[in-house]
Amino acid sequence: MYPSDDDLIEFVYAEAELLDAQRFDQWLELFTEDGYYWMPLTPGQEDARLQASLMYEDRLLLQVRIERLNGQRTFSQQPKSRCHHLLQHPRVISRDEASGQYVVRCAWHYVEQREEMQTLYAGWSSFQLVQVDGALRMRLKRVDLLNCDAALGSIQLFI
Repeated sequence: MYPSDDDLIEFVYAEAELLDAQRFDQWLELFTEDGYYWMPLTPGQEDARLQASLMYEDRLLLQVRIERLNGQRTFSQQPKSRCHHLLQHPRVISRDEASGQYVVRCAWHYVEQREEMQTLYAGWSSFQLVQVDGALRMRLKRVDLLNCDAALGSIQLFI
């Protein structure tokens, strides 16, 4: 059975809720085994491998980052950072029922807070989704920051 547009859109909202709740292990399960989290360094960047990126992480690197975030000895996370996503209604960009691949795009504002400091980011996320054993999974989450080519502070969590 093919997912409806509503199913694809709900996936994006649920993914952001997991991040806001810091349920990172459950969030990681949303990725396919060959999935990537990509944050380009320049506007319109087309290649993550031949050009530098802010982040280009496979499941192993994402798992290491999550372990660091959850670690008791991660002093940069004492107290823990918190975040909040404010999403524009996601749009289904493409559907390929034959291959079971879907692309959804969403604009957002994201706030990351640590101690008394809040940082606001704005941008878009694109999700390349596939069906794996009847469930939607991310093969790629691309996070395009509006100011990706600016001097940025340390982003602690996942946008």
